[in-house]
Amino acid sequence: MADHDRPCPGRGTGSGSPGAGPDDIRRVIVSAAADGILAVDADGRILYCNPAAEELFDRPAAQLVGQDFGFPLVVGETTIDLMLPDRGVRVVEMRVTTALLENETLHVAALRDITRRRQAQRELEAALERQNVIVAVAAHQLHNPLATIGVLVDTLRDRRAVLPDRVRAEAMDRIAERTAHLQALVRKLLTAARIDASVPHSVPEDIPVLPFLIERLGDMTEGARAVRLSCSPGLVARVDRLAFSEMLTNCLENAFLHGRPPIVTRAVPRDHRWLEVSVCDHGDGVPDDFVPRLFERFSRGPGTERHSGAGLGLWVVRGLARASGGDAWYEPAPHGGSCFRLRLPRAPDR
Repeated sequence: MADHDRPCPGRGTGSGSPGAGPDDIRRVIVSAAADGILAVDADGRILYCNPAAEELFDRPAAQLVGQDFGFPLVVGETTIDLMLPDRGVRVVEMRVTTALLENETLHVAALRDITRRRQAQRELEAALERQNVIVAVAAHQLHNPLATIGVLVDTLRDRRAVLPDRVRAEAMDRIAERTAHLQALVRKLLTAARIDASVPHSVPEDIPVLPFLIERLGDMTEGARAVRLSCSPGLVARVDRLAFSEMLTNCLENAFLHGRPPIVTRAVPRDHRWLEVSVCDHGDGVPDDFVPRLFERFSRGPGTERHSGAGLGLWVVRGLARASGGDAWYEPAPHGGSCFRLRLPRAPDR
């Protein structure tokens, strides 16, 4: 054999280190592997573990070697749940191969922590499921208003139909009402999608509460006359304007739809950091067994089947309140009825 054909230590191994033999290289590779690697004998005792396995088990090699592995060693790929005292349950992908070492069976287990990947997969599946539900709810909720608008428009456009002015005016009012309903539904769906995606959209600003409440009530022609308003003078919120509007609108719409007048809207300071806005009605209140589900997505209480709605309003209210640093909750009204309360940040005193 010519000199250049003789195997040289380290040649072709990528080690670049004179004197490093194949065994040395294998040890370096195993030690540097990102996956945890265990050698386990036929009785299930750990004979060897690399640094990645020490990190995965959160124990040094001295505490692992000689211990029972504790999991079935079946050739192939499987998933195990690894219980760790300080890190909870870790989802671990395990690949097992077997070999003979001096006529003794040796199991080699390669372990990879896939907890984050599995969590991301579950979150993606949940998001897709929520998306499917939103599409189904939207399709259901949009159908009737669109059908009503279509029939009314066809009637108004029919040149053969002789309609009194009163009937035409009623049809136009009905179209406007259904259009407003569709706009409110689309608004809630878009807000729900932003909350669900955790899209940053909050731009807090100082908002004088009393003028803001008066403005919002002025925009709500339906039911606004039944609202009694009370607000501490000089109260200023530090909150996103659109989010504040959405929270208040949804609380008022909920009171108009499910409660009875008078509806009392009150804003008061709680301390130097927080203020509270409440919307209370004089209806029948919320059944006790439904209260825990009141703020859930697509949650609709008993007796609401006759009302159109996606069951998103209160879920949106709580999501926006918490995104603002505050919260939203329900309390039975002392006089009977429902109270929905918002805790929101106050603007610093100047």
